[in-house]
Amino acid sequence: MGGREIRPWRVYDRPFPEGYRVLVERLWPRGLRKTDLALDYWAKDLAPSTKLRQWFHHDPERWVEFRERYLAELQAHPEAVSALTSQFKGDTLLLLYAAHDTAHNGALVLADFLRSLPAP
Repeated sequence: MGGREIRPWRVYDRPFPEGYRVLVERLWPRGLRKTDLALDYWAKDLAPSTKLRQWFHHDPERWVEFRERYLAELQAHPEAVSALTSQFKGDTLLLLYAAHDTAHNGALVLADFLRSLPAP
């Protein structure tokens, strides 16, 4: 997705910058209504699997392995990646996540993965 800006953004940090808003969580963020996010797309299938998310449990000690496992999941599901990339036509993609840890979360891995894809 070269040439486009891809920004992970925490759903609880307001205001949102301009961009195509994609929630990259399997579960809806706690304390928010659906109208709070004004989403363009909810990419449940691009979020880490439930098994992987539960194993990671936002433990920084497991970050390196989590990253490797999540990248493998993304590579194994090109249809989910394609569903997002085919819908996004703008300049800025906001990957919205709910994790408290801004340095160790799935949106960062997904952003790196998407940046590595060739431009459409």
